Amino acid sequence: MAKRVIVVGATGSIGRQTIEVIKSKPGAFELVGLSAHLGEQALLAVARDFPGARIALSGSKPDSRDIRLWGAEGLEELIRGTEADILVNGAAGAGGLAPSLAALESGKDLALANKESVVMAWSLLEAAAGASGAHILPVDSEHAALFRLISLLGEEGTEELVITASGGAFRDRPLAELADARPDEAAAHPNWSMGRKITIDSATMANKGLEVIEASRLFGMPPARIKVLVHPQSLVHALVRARDGSLYAQVSEPDMRVPIQNALTWPEVGECAFGRLELAGRSLEFREPEAERYPLLGLAYEALSAGEGATVAYNAANEAAVAAFEAGSIRFTEIADRVSKAISRSWPSRVASLGCIFDIDAEARSLAGRAEE
Repeated sequence: MAKRVIVVGATGSIGRQTIEVIKSKPGAFELVGLSAHLGEQALLAVARDFPGARIALSGSKPDSRDIRLWGAEGLEELIRGTEADILVNGAAGAGGLAPSLAALESGKDLALANKESVVMAWSLLEAAAGASGAHILPVDSEHAALFRLISLLGEEGTEELVITASGGAFRDRPLAELADARPDEAAAHPNWSMGRKITIDSATMANKGLEVIEASRLFGMPPARIKVLVHPQSLVHALVRARDGSLYAQVSEPDMRVPIQNALTWPEVGECAFGRLELAGRSLEFREPEAERYPLLGLAYEALSAGEGATVAYNAANEAAVAAFEAGSIRFTEIADRVSKAISRSWPSRVASLGCIFDIDAEARSLAGRAEE
């Protein structure tokens, strides 16, 4: 029987690649639901290939009568009211939290590319999955790699997690020049094409900071046993150190369709048409991230050690600061200053409700959006 799939963020990078995977395996999957935040015409274009799928536009009221579900309520109805086995959450930013919770609470496995869900509300996600019996399957290439490696070695056989980072647009730029970096420069990734926000986060390494938080929570690993290495070639996606000191790596071309397919086919591992790598003639380089170049990485470890409230504040403050940088209000190097200011508040170590999360989120955004007092 075909596995029934809902894709949230169907017009974005993760959504488009998920649809490529589904089309590459006729009969294996049935796409039963699609959503986008904005971009009505793009959503309709995707939906034409799947006439039986329900569609929702979460960010605005649609002009087309073909889209009958819209707004936050429409997206929730799509998720909770559609019979499906798994939901792929490719939504960007804090807006991905509600779809993640709705999927788990309604008993659907969650293929999660929205790391903010874990950063903001891990205890709520964990509780929802435990109550419904649904599974959380990481789709970020690094966490998907860790998931596979840990499943092979076993949790008790795992001593340390290593996440790799490309280093972003400014990995080789002199430190003295970073203050004058422009948004378009920060949004030009040296290895691949992604959305502007996540590419700027790659340049600051805030994205890797969020991944450290996510890895700690997904795999129950303390911060001291999670390491980040800059790996410019982006071929090794993660490594696990076993108890005997050996390192085991997941190596493939940087193609998100590989972890997407693995999440969709879990617990089975099927043949994959994507990401196959030949190592002959390739060289692999690894180096420690410079604290001066990537202060947001260190701030992520601080937030993780402080607790759930601080990680909510970290994510919110970073989103607000990146928006200010894009608007020309602050310099590139001031993004970290704004985040540091926000997480220095005394936040609760555990968040018990969505209301608490959104209150922290709003306050941290306000702190990060203000000029230094």
